[in-house]
Amino acid sequence: MSTEFLGQVAAPEIEIPSLAKGAIFDGFKRRWLRERRRRKVGRAYDMALEIARAIPRGSKVLDVGCGNGFIAHHLSAMLGVSVVGIDVMPKTEASIDYRRYDGVHIPLADNSVDAVLLCYVLHHAQDIQVMLTEVKRVLRRGGSAIIYEDIPETLWDRFICWTHNLQWRKRTGECTFRNESEWAVLWEACGFEVLKNRHLARLRNLMHPVCRRFYLLSETQTLRAS
Repeated sequence: MSTEFLGQVAAPEIEIPSLAKGAIFDGFKRRWLRERRRRKVGRAYDMALEIARAIPRGSKVLDVGCGNGFIAHHLSAMLGVSVVGIDVMPKTEASIDYRRYDGVHIPLADNSVDAVLLCYVLHHAQDIQVMLTEVKRVLRRGGSAIIYEDIPETLWDRFICWTHNLQWRKRTGECTFRNESEWAVLWEACGFEVLKNRHLARLRNLMHPVCRRFYLLSETQTLRAS
């Protein structure tokens, strides 16, 4: 057989059966979903650790807008008491004491919890003063509100907040992001004082790199005395 003929012989094509392609795709999909869940659970655990340092063990806690419920799930173990989670969704992923929320009235009795969590929730509130009034109603005397919020500090932050609003406005309504001075005015108007105010790293969530702050609030002394 001549070398000229050998050069013209095409390499055989290897076809991957459609079933095998589907199995490969499904394998990648399952791995991706596992990794996403692992990151989600891990972020919730880190936040729960941070929150647990600000709340005495045994405190009764309400997580408003609990989302997947993993923060409440981790906190229940850390505090030794069941944490209640509420949200507008029909159910949550984590196994917690979950109650449906109508977005206006918190489904708990007056003076029934020691702490309320609002983790990246307040910018979704359509009437934030009503929400904070409800928070004060369910808090016991000496209770605290723990708040995480995105702060549009720079042009980049404002862009990230804008994209977040595009993603959520059809589900929860328009988002309202406030800077530090605007939050300070709102806390005072709603009868809260700031016990702690701490800057958080932008890269806590690589998919949402924005300026964040942690607030620990309590009812103002004058209101508690009255």
